[in-house]
Amino acid sequence: MLALIPILLAWSTGKVTSAPSPRSLRSDLTFLFQNDLDWQTASAHQGSIFLDNVMTHQEALKACGALNEKLLSTTTPHFREDIKQPLGYAALTKHTSSSQFWVDSSPPSQCRAVSLTGEVQRVDCARRLQPLCSQSAPYRRNTDVDPNLAFQVQVKSKELTVTGTRDHLSFRFLGIPYANPVERFAYSQVYNKTATISALAYGLACAQRSVGSEDCLTLNIYSPYLPLEGTRSQKLRPVMLWIHGGGFTDGQSSDSEFDGGNLASRGDVVVVSLNYLRLGTLGFFALNDGVTNGNFGIADQITALQWVQTHIASFGGDPSRVTIFGQSAGAGSVRALLASPSPTSPLGGFGYAHTYSKYLTIEQEYEGYAKRVLRNVGCADVDDVLGCLRNAPAASLQTAPDAPRYIVVDGKYVTSDELKLDGSGPNSNVHVVLGWTRDDGSDFIGAWPKGDVQVTATDILTRSGLEKVVATKALESGLFPLPQGGLNVTWNLWNQTSRVATAGMFSCIDQATIIASAKNRAFRSIYAYQFDRTYIGWEPIAGTCGPATTLEHPKGNMSLPYFRCHSGELRYMFGTLGQDTLPFRDANDLVLSQVSVDMWTSFARTYDQPIIIIGATADALRKGGRWDAVKPGSKLPLRRIDAPLWSSGWVEQEQCEVLRHPLDFYS
Repeated sequence: MLALIPILLAWSTGKVTSAPSPRSLRSDLTFLFQNDLDWQTASAHQGSIFLDNVMTHQEALKACGALNEKLLSTTTPHFREDIKQPLGYAALTKHTSSSQFWVDSSPPSQCRAVSLTGEVQRVDCARRLQPLCSQSAPYRRNTDVDPNLAFQVQVKSKELTVTGTRDHLSFRFLGIPYANPVERFAYSQVYNKTATISALAYGLACAQRSVGSEDCLTLNIYSPYLPLEGTRSQKLRPVMLWIHGGGFTDGQSSDSEFDGGNLASRGDVVVVSLNYLRLGTLGFFALNDGVTNGNFGIADQITALQWVQTHIASFGGDPSRVTIFGQSAGAGSVRALLASPSPTSPLGGFGYAHTYSKYLTIEQEYEGYAKRVLRNVGCADVDDVLGCLRNAPAASLQTAPDAPRYIVVDGKYVTSDELKLDGSGPNSNVHVVLGWTRDDGSDFIGAWPKGDVQVTATDILTRSGLEKVVATKALESGLFPLPQGGLNVTWNLWNQTSRVATAGMFSCIDQATIIASAKNRAFRSIYAYQFDRTYIGWEPIAGTCGPATTLEHPKGNMSLPYFRCHSGELRYMFGTLGQDTLPFRDANDLVLSQVSVDMWTSFARTYDQPIIIIGATADALRKGGRWDAVKPGSKLPLRRIDAPLWSSGWVEQEQCEVLRHPLDFYS
């Protein structure tokens, strides 16, 4: 989902050598690259670094040289198609008012410029034009960091000097600290040191289970644009802040699935991913001492948002246009933030998923979870409980049975036990996109039948957290029938219980949220979607989240049935499909990647339909019709993201009533 709010960064410290910067070049730096997300051909197309300061041809050569580049070559096979659309976009968005730009000349005495239409002409070498420098940083796989010193770049932001790098897609600043070093079970404060930061490597993952570090409050920035200080704010790009999932116990921002380069490159946005809040016990433990009130991880996110408000403009981002998006526990995080609603695939409904939409009191968390941790690590019967916890091994805290990972009503960071949807909350000035995958609950059902063990649908659902009386009612209603035929009895049982879990944990609570929000005008606008085409995702049971291969379709036959699993939409949203062991299964995988990136980044710019869209996306949107905001009485409120796109009414309406989540649940 998408929601309007502020943003953040990540850390690493150390001395760095001087690198070119907007200040040293006395110019904004803008990436121009026509990114069609086709990994197989990306490296064959050239990008450019556009300098918006006018200069003579000789000055342009010198400026490009300072970036370890030359003026842009006009002799490459795809020169005109590579430059025409990016220049047209720059002119349309008023990122330039020029009509000609310096390019490479041979011989140098015959100076040449390219027009907005891609035509190369000889011009007077003394003219003052904006240069297009070459961009020779190579295409690299997701999250790979190029060690070449020639591609490093520096940004000055208030008391910080940050050195990052660039690749074929964007400027990249990795591992920037957004918080001062913080004591365990204390609330973080915004990083406020005067520092020179090497942002060339991802920060360490936050401590999870028996790995990771407690020194982890970092973030990453992927930007198509670095401004010179004093540049007018109209040129700053929208910001998209990503919060990853992982059940509040796992995950990190360096996952290749979340690489922000394609969103930044194709969507002309600044992407920020934070190396997640403190996780598990370290992020959510609460005592009934009136001080240790939990939600340390949520507080870290707020700290990060404050950092972003202070610094993101120096990296090209507009602090007044920040879209937060997250998935699974990341979506739960966004829901909990006072100024934002819930993101993609937000858990809710029955079982432990209920805690993502209905928050515990501190007393409930303490009695149900914290006391068990205290006993497990030997801190239950000591005078200084907090001191004992701070000295306990992190792995013992994180792996303790029933370790807390739940948001609580702490009175400061979270003040209500649920998201207010009657218009009385602080959310009314944001735009929201909320959705789920078609079989989002398939990974959360409690047991896969093995061997000759007889397991009933009721057993599976109650192990997933659904009350037995409700599970029995749902199965006996006839609204969740056991499929007949198919591969085998076990597969049919899995289909049946997956449908119940998806309705109970995702689609029913989400639809209720959307309908109540629209009815009560809780937000400026709200949009709904269901991903009906996915790519793997979270797959606890191997082979369930993708179609089988056939001789004719060795990468997966998309006409065969498969579960559209939890997290299976993420590679489309980030445009990170097609690499390594995850190839495009058919042409529609590439098209849906393009459409998804364009829709998400367009919402970040306008909170509405995509604009300045051509090619496959334009064709898909034309055939699929408008995706309209949900309003009371909307006839086709649900966008079905598939190949092709289409829209429908709400899903599983009768089923939601059986599961005690009727569509007027939040009315």
